[in-house]
Amino acid sequence: MSQASITVKQAGPLALIQDNGRFGVGHLGVTQSGAADWISFRWANWLLGNPLESAALEIVMGGNLTLETDASVCLALAGADLDARIDDKPLAVNAPFTLRPGQALTFRQPRAGLRAYLAFPGGLEAPVVLGSRACTAREQLGGLYEDGRPLQLNDRLYWQGASVTPRRLPASAQLPIPNGRCWLPMVLGAQAALFAGRSLYQLFNQPWRVDQRADRMGIRLTGQALESKVSGVISEGIPLGAVQVPPDGQPIILMNDRQTIGGYPRMGAITPSACALLSQCLPGTEVWLQPVSATQAQVSHRQQLAEWR
Repeated sequence: MSQASITVKQAGPLALIQDNGRFGVGHLGVTQSGAADWISFRWANWLLGNPLESAALEIVMGGNLTLETDASVCLALAGADLDARIDDKPLAVNAPFTLRPGQALTFRQPRAGLRAYLAFPGGLEAPVVLGSRACTAREQLGGLYEDGRPLQLNDRLYWQGASVTPRRLPASAQLPIPNGRCWLPMVLGAQAALFAGRSLYQLFNQPWRVDQRADRMGIRLTGQALESKVSGVISEGIPLGAVQVPPDGQPIILMNDRQTIGGYPRMGAITPSACALLSQCLPGTEVWLQPVSATQAQVSHRQQLAEWR
């Protein structure tokens, strides 16, 4: 008996296999990658009872990505509302569902948020490259063919599990989907001293807008320019969420596919939960940076992780 599969009948603009990410290889110049909205990604896997780091599909924008299966399968969808439909019937987000042979699962366009996560029983099958199945297009790593490319027409997806016991999303669960202005907690770093005092005030006391220049590598914010006392620093390692300020004074928040080192001065870094929220923000979304201490950020992160215990 052949293994069940799902086939791509129409490819969207960006559908990537992602898991928890690729760690311990930064010294090789290989970036982290992994699910940009790691919170919604985990909830999608949780809904199927999968290990939380199981590979799933990260679907950006939708763009009429269409999938069909050759056998009934229970899947779970979490994160953005991309107007997903089965045979033109609306599909609820943040819930498990069954896709049957002959039915078409289509993701149309964003109605709330930007990235949706589609989980499969036991997680998607794909070659493990440097400890992860995550796609990194810039580095041509991961994915179905170990080249980091998005799903293409006629690609076939296989999964590792046979059956699942689906769950309902807890009433207490909070997914990072923007609703009006967004607040992004941020921890100041030592290089904040390289900026004028007025810029430190501006950083936290003006609205920023998510720019069109945004991808999995970094998200540019636009607003009143920040002024640094230096044009650059000695290149050093860059953490997830680093707030880097190039010479034009418009901050760039570095995301999962960021370069491993950089030489622009940094104000600090937003928290992992803030990164998940920012990854769901469409261009033009108003965001505010909110100062928090490292201790506050750590406590908040531990509380977030405790939701899956």
